Amino acid sequence: MNSNTPPVTASLGLHIQVKAPTGRKAGHLPQSVQNHCARILVVDEDPALRRLMMVRLGAANYQVESADGAQAALNACATWRPHLVITALRMKPMDGLGLLSELKNRWPDMSVIILTAHGSIPDAVRATQCGAFGFLIKPIEKSELLGQVQRAILASPFTYIKGDWRADIVSRSRLMDDRLGRANRAARSDVSVLLSGENGTGKELFARAIHAASTRRGKPFIVVKCRNHAEESLEAELFGSTEDTGGGEAALNPGAFRAAHGGTLLLDEIGDLPLRLQARLVGALGEDRESDDHLRNATSADVRLICSTSSNLKSLHAAGRFHDDLYYRLSVSPIEVPPLGRRREDIPLLISCFLEQAAEKGGIGKIYSPQAVQLLATAEWPGNVRQLFDLVKQNVALSQDSLMSEEFVEKSLGSGASRLPSYNDARDQFSRDYLVRNLQSTSGNVSKSARLAKRNRTDFYKLLTRYRLEPDDYKQRRPHTAKKASKRRNLPRESGLR
Repeated sequence: MNSNTPPVTASLGLHIQVKAPTGRKAGHLPQSVQNHCARILVVDEDPALRRLMMVRLGAANYQVESADGAQAALNACATWRPHLVITALRMKPMDGLGLLSELKNRWPDMSVIILTAHGSIPDAVRATQCGAFGFLIKPIEKSELLGQVQRAILASPFTYIKGDWRADIVSRSRLMDDRLGRANRAARSDVSVLLSGENGTGKELFARAIHAASTRRGKPFIVVKCRNHAEESLEAELFGSTEDTGGGEAALNPGAFRAAHGGTLLLDEIGDLPLRLQARLVGALGEDRESDDHLRNATSADVRLICSTSSNLKSLHAAGRFHDDLYYRLSVSPIEVPPLGRRREDIPLLISCFLEQAAEKGGIGKIYSPQAVQLLATAEWPGNVRQLFDLVKQNVALSQDSLMSEEFVEKSLGSGASRLPSYNDARDQFSRDYLVRNLQSTSGNVSKSARLAKRNRTDFYKLLTRYRLEPDDYKQRRPHTAKKASKRRNLPRESGLR
């Protein structure tokens, strides 16, 4: 990526900001990411070709970045999310087809064009079979390049979206990419969406991303919290009410359902919505055939419904605490937002973004030591992304040094904080536990234990020595030996009694 590119600031949602690259501009490219133009990444080992491609594509009002190899391209895609990648076929150590395969594995919707000076029919067939959109032969005519790029961009599912619909979500994990792909597909229709997941995972950010990716993005996005609300006040917030302002005058509160007309309504923690209000919601959505027509017409509106929950709606429905029609409506497009513990590769990226925005303006920037980052990446986060952000903000505020050490972070996590063991520690613990269970099952018989482990006796003894296990500790005492010992112990007592 070009280090000279000026950054654009985009909100992360948790009262912070993250810098995102805008690409090298040429011609009359917009100054804001809100004025959207497609992003293209050019990958080639030849710097002269990269410059030429960037000039041509930049002049056509595309945002363009370049990378000199496959690994650099993958890193750029993780942070910049291009709509199209144009990559050379002949590269080392990973060639263009290898990069194509990796890109399609991580981001199936990303368009890829293969570029080569050694084109042949077999190469074109292989590239197409691997999922390439097109195949261009060097030297490339400008009209041919721009024509195929335009067709590839039009084939991209992201082209109709103005702005970066997922800019608020910081991630490079494949799991999150899968969930975001589902969110993008859901955004193409008005189907209701259910976002499930633990608290602090970013379900509201997902809902906002779906809204931003939909044709409703220019209309209102309204959020109603269903938890910790009295039923009457929640009903008024949702469906409106007439309030007495004093002096005999009444003010009409239209409610969130009407306020979201033409846009999106997010009901946060839908599992806490009282059953009576669930039934009224179904009627307002026009799905309850038995509901009163007058009531439905009084509250219905053109609204795209998104619901989020940290509860198990299936269990609530089975217990009769969740409305049938609403449950089946939401079950059409469920998306689980994974907890931070299942996307640990995102933690360093999140920390970097949080550090930048948590620092005081005009103050000295603070960073974590590599050991501290490792500690944060292996800690448990029951509060997920929100908890990580709060800790980083606290660390920046309390640290007196610009470099925050592992010891400092360990204290801030607290003595009760659990930590994910390293791979080697986890492997060693598993191996020792396995050997113990093995010896217990054979009563310390090394020959039988070795056969169970499918190892020869010599190797098995080496494993026992490594983990400091003694087979004799697992051998059962023979019954007759115990009986003789008992008699010997009882002799003095019996003699004394006599």
